[in-house]
Amino acid sequence: MTQPGYPFSALVGHDRLRLALLLCAVRPEIGGVLIRGEKGTAKSTAARALAAVLTEADPGAKLVELPIGATEDRVVGSLDLQKVLRDGEHAFSPGLLSRAHGGVLYVDEVNLLPDHLVDVLLDAAAMGRVHIERDGVSHSHESRFVLIGTMNPEEGELRPQLLDRFGLAVDVHASREVAVRSAVIRRRLDYEADPAGFAARYTAHDSDLAQKITAARARVNDVELSDRELNRIAALCAAFDVDGMRADLVVARTAVAHAAWRGADSVSEEDIRVAAELALPHRRRRDPFDDPGIDPGDLDAALSASADEGSLSASADEGSLSASADE
Repeated sequence: MTQPGYPFSALVGHDRLRLALLLCAVRPEIGGVLIRGEKGTAKSTAARALAAVLTEADPGAKLVELPIGATEDRVVGSLDLQKVLRDGEHAFSPGLLSRAHGGVLYVDEVNLLPDHLVDVLLDAAAMGRVHIERDGVSHSHESRFVLIGTMNPEEGELRPQLLDRFGLAVDVHASREVAVRSAVIRRRLDYEADPAGFAARYTAHDSDLAQKITAARARVNDVELSDRELNRIAALCAAFDVDGMRADLVVARTAVAHAAWRGADSVSEEDIRVAAELALPHRRRRDPFDDPGIDPGDLDAALSASADEGSLSASADEGSLSASADE
């Protein structure tokens, strides 16, 4: 009999990490979650626990783990060119990305993978498809999955270009609060003593999460992102001096996912705040000695300024439309 995994709902603390994982489960196009932290901070436990919740939401969902030594063919799949040329038959052998479709692709120590493989994973996570081309023969198939990468910064960092391509990033640390540490230890000891009994205590909680994910997925494409809120997102990203436009897209997708998660029909300031906290810190230009994350006061100020910018831009758009109508 297979031992049940540690339940997602039994995780102590790590509220931001749990929310980031759930939002990517609602909308995988966000582009995955990078979890950074020292050993023993529940990084892999959280990834595997989310996969179990998704399996309840969709029995076909799987947890696929990518080994460090995997080749590109093993990841994306391979084409049998000889069979294609000899028999004219399309011969494709699925890779790990095919197996991960609908589930979770978990990459431990993602910072130790070759850069070109990380690129392949991030492309597939963002596009929801895998495209293979070998000597003029091509194959494409759907591959929508939640990408979760974990890393210990002490063992090396990701290049900034790759870091930027992860949709969301969360830094995790062991709590210094005695009550929290005691709760973590107690639950872990209880789990080790009786895995099945411990898991049973959280079955209802994880089932509720699975149902909520299913409902949010059904709703997410109908959530309204108004021009006013879109302008606020653009102003917010500009205020934090991020490179390129990827941050704007990720914040928008994450805000919509958060609105769907809380059952709303449209994006609000709170949705944008949550999205910014998860999507912007790892994309900011910063000095080596800057504190991680975003200062709440800076975020409040930027949100306030972006509200004015959004109102002005929306008014300008309405004015342009009125002028066009008058003409």
